[in-house]
Amino acid sequence: MMDISRPHHSAVRAAAVILVSLTLYACDSAGAGTAVYPGEAGDLGLIQDAMKQVEKNYVAPVTGGELAKDALKGMLTRLDPHSDYMDQEQYQQMTAVTRGQFGGIGVELTLEGKVPEVISPIDGTPAAEAGIEPGDRIVKIDALPTTGMDVEEVVKRLRGPAGSRVTLTIARNDRGAFDVMLTRNVIRVVSVKSELKPNNIGYARITTFTENTAAELTGAIERMKARTQGRLNGFILDLRNDPGGLLDASIDVAGVFLDGGVVVTTRGRNATDDHVYRAQATGDVLRGTPMVVLINSASASAAEIVAGALQDHRRATVMGTRSFGKGSVQTIIPLEGRGALRLTTALYYTPSGRSIQGQGISPDIVVNVPKNQQVANAVISFESDLYGALKNGGSINSPPGAGSATTGRTSAAEAEHPIKPMIIGTGNDPQVAAALDFLQKAVRRESGAQHG
Repeated sequence: MMDISRPHHSAVRAAAVILVSLTLYACDSAGAGTAVYPGEAGDLGLIQDAMKQVEKNYVAPVTGGELAKDALKGMLTRLDPHSDYMDQEQYQQMTAVTRGQFGGIGVELTLEGKVPEVISPIDGTPAAEAGIEPGDRIVKIDALPTTGMDVEEVVKRLRGPAGSRVTLTIARNDRGAFDVMLTRNVIRVVSVKSELKPNNIGYARITTFTENTAAELTGAIERMKARTQGRLNGFILDLRNDPGGLLDASIDVAGVFLDGGVVVTTRGRNATDDHVYRAQATGDVLRGTPMVVLINSASASAAEIVAGALQDHRRATVMGTRSFGKGSVQTIIPLEGRGALRLTTALYYTPSGRSIQGQGISPDIVVNVPKNQQVANAVISFESDLYGALKNGGSINSPPGAGSATTGRTSAAEAEHPIKPMIIGTGNDPQVAAALDFLQKAVRRESGAQHG
């Protein structure tokens, strides 16, 4: 089952990290689509007639296959911002990414001024071995200018089979533009980055939810506990700029910090899409340790599921700014070797029954980012701002639309641009600093109570 949820693939997510992969969506898997089309035969005849006219009379040659692909994309994308058709290549790429590995060069990117900029090369990858540095701007890929190129196109051109080559034209502040030829290799995505912060407070950032995320997270926690004689005084789970990923992974990650209870509920048009997902009864590996979860407007779908679950169970204090509000499930329906449909089939609800759709998760404590640390040119929007976005489903026990109204407008506090990706998790990160201060005060209060 996949929760492949993401913000819309426009400039909305300019501040989000691109792992030179496809952005993930929130999805279930379904069987191959073999059912007979139940509509009127005349509907299919109309489409066929139109395709014949285009093939015969359009000013430039166009094949029936191209028209069929575009017709499917048009049909799906008109439904809502997250339904779509993927051809076989796109489907295979998506599957590779959710498994945590793909062919590429190994860089984390952001779009800065409409040009891809390197956040950091991944250790042990072709990019790192070739000397690619943080802050490098990729101005051309195989001699093709990248200015204005959208995220999917950048990803498509940087990824490819292991052993194939790609030439990047790099602009670096201390020298003129220069070319670097790289040989692609299999890149294994490490979705969890961790660090032991002062006063034995653990920190883990999840960049995306893959099949390996929960195992990576528990491994990181165990390593930090080993350094602190088995005891962490506090823990920060950083879900900022995390566009989502596998639903199963989000359930497993929430279960790392919960002793049983509902993680998320899905409700759809069909009863087969209604599910209640629960954490294991004794899953909390940090039982009794105070926690902070960090979110922002680029936290979506699977990230929102985890934040909402830990908030509703009062397991963590959520800090930052309101999340994106991507509260729908997309089911992946393979089409017998001809790609797959990504079809919205259900909505998410937090353990208390709140719909995430269009509302997102509101932090318990709002922590904004100073303007000099924001991505100045990022276009900030939320799920409710997207054309064709589904309405909020209300609470589980109320009719659709009975929940809090969402207007698509944000308060002045929520309208802040997101933090620059290169600052996240560093000593200059104001939201991490706020989380550390909060947890250190909690530790001091607990220590004072024990000695009082």
